[in-house]
Amino acid sequence: MKAFLDNHFLLNTETAKGLYETAAQGLPIFDFHCHLNPQEVWENKPYRSITEVWLGGDHYKWRAMRMHGIGERFITGDADDWEKFAAWAETVPHLIGNPLYHWTHMELKMFFGIEKVLSPETAREIFDECNEKLEKPEFMPRAFIERSNVKFIGTTDDPVSTLEYHQLLKKDETFKAIIAPTFRPDGALFIERPTFKTWLESLSEVSGIKVDSLDSFLQALKQRVDFFHENGGRASDHDIQKMEYVQTTKEEISPIFDKRFNGEELNEEEITLYRAFLLTELGKMYAEKQWVMQLHMGAMRSNNTKMKNLLGPDTGFDSVGETNFAEGISRFLDALDVQNALPRTVLFNLNQKDNVVLAGMMGNFYEEGIPGKVQFGSGWWFLDHIDGMERQMKDLANVGLLSHFIGMLTDSRSFLSYARHDYFRRILCNILGEWVERGLAPNNQEFMEQMVRNIGYHNAEKYFLQR
Repeated sequence: MKAFLDNHFLLNTETAKGLYETAAQGLPIFDFHCHLNPQEVWENKPYRSITEVWLGGDHYKWRAMRMHGIGERFITGDADDWEKFAAWAETVPHLIGNPLYHWTHMELKMFFGIEKVLSPETAREIFDECNEKLEKPEFMPRAFIERSNVKFIGTTDDPVSTLEYHQLLKKDETFKAIIAPTFRPDGALFIERPTFKTWLESLSEVSGIKVDSLDSFLQALKQRVDFFHENGGRASDHDIQKMEYVQTTKEEISPIFDKRFNGEELNEEEITLYRAFLLTELGKMYAEKQWVMQLHMGAMRSNNTKMKNLLGPDTGFDSVGETNFAEGISRFLDALDVQNALPRTVLFNLNQKDNVVLAGMMGNFYEEGIPGKVQFGSGWWFLDHIDGMERQMKDLANVGLLSHFIGMLTDSRSFLSYARHDYFRRILCNILGEWVERGLAPNNQEFMEQMVRNIGYHNAEKYFLQR
């Protein structure tokens, strides 16, 4: 019987153990999509407690705690840090089988040197030990990044952001990691939201272009893409809840934009036309800059109206949507490709049934000299567990080229989430090791080690930075 979270955690064959130890362990991290706050990195924010590091903004944990019956006061309410940590510790033993159970203990071990299992019985001891260490400089954001050997961080940024902290970090010669902004134009694409007009006012202010028509709107967005590029931006990211694509023209969309600009409601057909048009125009802008376009598809958001009104969005009430986007994504990518304006694109799904749809879609579009121009993104959100990651990589291998896969991302707001890259790499090594030992792949140690290094780091670096 194996010990929990030993050095060979998730590594079930001798070949897997060897691949991990020689190729994956200590590999740098290229975290191309996350939700870290660059201001916290610039200020090197000290944390008052492990509760703030772990539970502040982590809707994965909030969701688990609610499912365990914990009261909202101990999740997002006015309970003190110890009470919230104790509530989390009460939840953790019931999470066996959930990746949160593994991540919790990997983070305690990796960053705090704590190998005790978190439970109500050990909670106070672990809480006090973590808090004592968090008072030291090596337990601040910059140190967490450096200790994790992170070379690149792609944050998620509104086009109206001034990118002030990205600029400050870029000038700071004492900080070695690259923190690049990622263009996330939800405010532009979700025209039906009541905040649309207010967002346009912010866009006008930061771009210096008065937005009062579709033409001026596109000019302002182009100005922001240029601004992000000047400040190190090399990627965009999009929340695509439904991928419906209809080919349309500026002449058709202009009156739709004007209608919404004047405060009128749009019908579903108008919203679909507008979103397809704008996403295509943005894709052209990204291709011109040689950016990567990321499409995160299939989330059904803010299902609980009562809690959305109480806490706002992104607080743990989202789930997997019922998707049917094969035709939509094909027509969208093709519309850009026929204009020679298809950027490098990463397709992420949230419903596991869409794995082969996306893994197969990759092979429809290519560019000479760019291995894996269209990528099938790693298991994300509800799929970033052992089964989800294994199935994503095996489905990719079955119909595509796993060797060109760009690997893992954290998609997190926590500086401790770099443990997830180790989790992913162990799973990758275990898959490859099993194939070798079953005779499904040759026992070519040099090639397999390079494959691990490429998927774990180098492919993403080359893909996003064109190296």
